[in-house]
Amino acid sequence: MKKIEAIIRKSKFDEVKEALHQIEVNFFSYWDVTGVGNEKKGHVYRGISYSTTDIQRRFLSIVVSDEFAQKTVETILNTAYSGNVGDGKVFVSDVIEAYRIRTKESGQAGIN
Repeated sequence: MKKIEAIIRKSKFDEVKEALHQIEVNFFSYWDVTGVGNEKKGHVYRGISYSTTDIQRRFLSIVVSDEFAQKTVETILNTAYSGNVGDGKVFVSDVIEAYRIRTKESGQAGIN
């Protein structure tokens, strides 16, 4: 099993969520996060300077089978892409075990 963590633009969240549902990733957790990016200069909009050092993003946490991991990552990469600085990051790590609390199932059955 793989754990996929993605930090994406809030404005792209609905698109990413729908795309994940279309490939049958129907369960994942998400929350709002604030991060610090590489870009140090601010942006000016209508004469007002805005700091871009603190960036509002959405963090997704998804656990899928090894076989489904690449498809999930590709879906996030393609859907969250805008081509601009700050599109986000995707991290993939191994999950040793997963359990469903209600039924005590483990492994792949624990995440399905």
